Amino acid sequence: MKKLFLLDGHALIYRAHFAFISRPLFNSKGWNVSAVHGFVRMLWDTFLRESPTHLAVVFDPPDGTFRHERYEQYKANRDKQPEDISLAIPWVEKIVRAMNLPVVVVPNYEADDVMGTLARQATQHGFQVYLFTPDKDMGQLVTDRIFLYKPGNKGSEVEIWGPVEVCERWNIQRVEQVVDMLGLMGDTVDNIPGLPGVGEKTAARLLAEYSTVEKVLENAGRLTGKLRDIVQQHGEQALLSKWLATIDTQAPVTFDEKAFEVEPFDREALLEIFKELEFRSLANDILKHPLAGGPSTGPKLKETTGRQGDLFEESPTGEAPADPPQEIRHASKNIHNTPHQYRVADTPERRAELLQRLLTRPSVSYDSETTAIEPTQADLVGLAFAFKPHEAWYVPIPADRAEAQALVEEFRPFFEHESIEKIGQNLKYDAIVLKNYGIELRGPYWDTMLAHYLLEPELRHNLNYMAETYLDYSPIKIEELIGKKGANQGNMRDVPLEQIKEYAAEDADLALQLKNYLEPKLESGGPNLVRLFHQVECPLVKVLADLEFAGVRIDTTFLREYSKELVSAIQALEEKILKETGYTFNVSSPRQVGEVLFERLKIPYPGKKMKSGQYSTDEEVLSSLAAEYPVCADILQHRALQKLRSTYVDALPALVNPRTGRVHSSFNQALAATGRLSSQNPNLQNIPIRTPEGRRVREAFIPRDDDYLILSADYSQIELRLIAHMSHEEAMIEAFQKNQDIHQTTAARVFGVPLEQVTPEQRRAAKTVNFSIIYGAGAVNLSHQLGIKRSEAKELIDNYFAQYPGLKRYMESTVDFARKNGYVETLMGRRRYLRDINSRNNMNRSMAERMAINTPIQGTAADLIKVAMINIWKAVRAANMRSHLILQVHDELVFEAHREELDALKVLVHDKMTSALPELQVPIVVEMGTGKNWLEAH
Repeated sequence: MKKLFLLDGHALIYRAHFAFISRPLFNSKGWNVSAVHGFVRMLWDTFLRESPTHLAVVFDPPDGTFRHERYEQYKANRDKQPEDISLAIPWVEKIVRAMNLPVVVVPNYEADDVMGTLARQATQHGFQVYLFTPDKDMGQLVTDRIFLYKPGNKGSEVEIWGPVEVCERWNIQRVEQVVDMLGLMGDTVDNIPGLPGVGEKTAARLLAEYSTVEKVLENAGRLTGKLRDIVQQHGEQALLSKWLATIDTQAPVTFDEKAFEVEPFDREALLEIFKELEFRSLANDILKHPLAGGPSTGPKLKETTGRQGDLFEESPTGEAPADPPQEIRHASKNIHNTPHQYRVADTPERRAELLQRLLTRPSVSYDSETTAIEPTQADLVGLAFAFKPHEAWYVPIPADRAEAQALVEEFRPFFEHESIEKIGQNLKYDAIVLKNYGIELRGPYWDTMLAHYLLEPELRHNLNYMAETYLDYSPIKIEELIGKKGANQGNMRDVPLEQIKEYAAEDADLALQLKNYLEPKLESGGPNLVRLFHQVECPLVKVLADLEFAGVRIDTTFLREYSKELVSAIQALEEKILKETGYTFNVSSPRQVGEVLFERLKIPYPGKKMKSGQYSTDEEVLSSLAAEYPVCADILQHRALQKLRSTYVDALPALVNPRTGRVHSSFNQALAATGRLSSQNPNLQNIPIRTPEGRRVREAFIPRDDDYLILSADYSQIELRLIAHMSHEEAMIEAFQKNQDIHQTTAARVFGVPLEQVTPEQRRAAKTVNFSIIYGAGAVNLSHQLGIKRSEAKELIDNYFAQYPGLKRYMESTVDFARKNGYVETLMGRRRYLRDINSRNNMNRSMAERMAINTPIQGTAADLIKVAMINIWKAVRAANMRSHLILQVHDELVFEAHREELDALKVLVHDKMTSALPELQVPIVVEMGTGKNWLEAH
């Protein structure tokens, strides 16, 4: 059978682009290749799935069409085409032409019209035609020989619509009525007006009775109520809408059977394009196909275990991982079609046999199945081990605690073996769960999540994503075992043995396979990346596991009393606000606040209304008015106290673990692209410290008993010290070496006054400039922060760089390096890829430039404190101290310090924190404090 596929070029490119909108795909040049990659993947999957004999890609013309001539508002509501799509279209056309496929564009006619015309002509030549488009409006063209070929979710499961499916979708009797539906209900996508207030259900009901728009208008008098008025008043609009929606199948284009025939591809042209775009997996998929001449006629594909062959042997070391994740295509392999051998060790004899095997292996992949997401509250359900791809063991753990403890004890020799490498995905979780059973997970760690985090810090790092992306394998979803998250979700304890065995063993197996895939990628990134992985990130897992397992004691009695204080303060503020305004309203309602401030009190509104028609009363708006209108400051304070109470004061007691009586915050090691740690449940990074009310929350963090105190150790101005070192700015280095007040020194230089004559206002301005420079702030941002004119802010920045020229050179050279290489890196070699650094979009490029300046500084600070944490942890353990680290927040470490060890701990912590990054040109200063709670210590 002759099969013609007509692809709606623009629509499919848009679809591919937005399929990756939250995680765009970039190559090492910083190009966003999402749309090109997604389109070509869809095109190639069509070849593999359908084997078309004829194919063409149809595009809209660059200018308007005949519809715009009659109705200027046609598609006028659409946003400007994204820059990345504009850049993608020429690449798509190049690839299509290199495949020797026709690209069809007809002036003054949309792609829909051209596709409709070609489809009708092709059926007269005996073709079966498939219109590959996500546009459901094209259903009007469907016949018994013309079908809609609709991409499904993420472009995988396509839907083929014939007349039956089209009629079902629109609830109509004939496909010809699609245009009548659109005439009545309109189409917001194309800005087709339709009849006001008439939706899909009403339109379908009208057509069921009257068949066409014209007949609906003829029978308008028989309608009742408001609908009759609408039809009578807007009948011409309905006819116009139908005309706009009708695809013209008489476009000036001719179907040429020979020209549309699928022919062998231009292999060399495709190879060059794929090299330029760095499409490794697509190149290997397409160029080994007979249509491209097969591998025998071109560069030989490397055969490598567990990963794609590589056509790009000349790819320079250290590039961004250039094989974009294939989210538009589902993985082809799964548990059902992949040979594997997963065994159960459910007898003493089998467990003993397994243990002996484990103890003879240099490295083993391990995964645990449990009853809870929170590791400190989880009971073991099973253990899974793998040391050879596609083979794994599963050990079921009984529910009885004593029996479970005894069984887990059998594997203590393996878990606590110092030489056997433990491979896993998010090993911190598994390590904490084992601590519940008094067992340490010792030996070197190889965490696949952290390896991928170092390679691609801004992508996802979960096992399913990596398996689908790099192994072309779709793992068993946990929802298949226990259902979706929610009140009705089941428990892993209740899953049948055969199912949980396959699930757990698969996880261990996949972690092993991912290690085999990711390890060469790490090595190709250079020795710094390898060192960062093995000497910082993986050792830190053990530190964080201990920290999270220890938790921190919370004074719930204090929080209850403080909550009452806040309630009183909030109520007093409400009364004050109502009195100030003279109106009774809900102070917690942004809408009512906006109406009172800007309509009733006539306070000048500094901006435009939101799309909803409401006034914005966010912090930026109210802060700009607070100095002149005190009520705005009071509303801000009211909100701050409400948030403080709900987010921390009332929430913290609910987070106390019933087993331990402590709060166990979870620290995210693979989240921030800069390398910074973050925390959740609770998020300790966001506890307010700028206000007295916010700082008091720290009073609730207390030691375990009276034998302990809280010790806080905080790096002083660490980012400024690091930028001084990295920029080689002599004046700033000298100030730090002389232990001068850097902000006072900066003020003296910038304002041209003696050091002793610097005013508090000048020091404050200098401090703002110092920290703003790190984040790449310009004159506009600085003027807002200081409340000065933009010209004054610019002059301040110019004076600043005149005094510190090394900083200016550093910023310029760092951005220049990023433009050339597509990334920046920390002193220890942590990389961040800046995909928009060469963007033509000013906003995107400016943001990337700010990231280029800040990331090496903030990232180096992150590396510094991580190294310090590891070294402190090792030293504390070596000294058998009872003290331990309980919190890490920004540049601060918080310890539960035993009183008898306090002096020794201070010396130890100070030494490890100041020496974590040797050979700096500036001294590292650590400020310490102790107290009965965190507030006193800090």
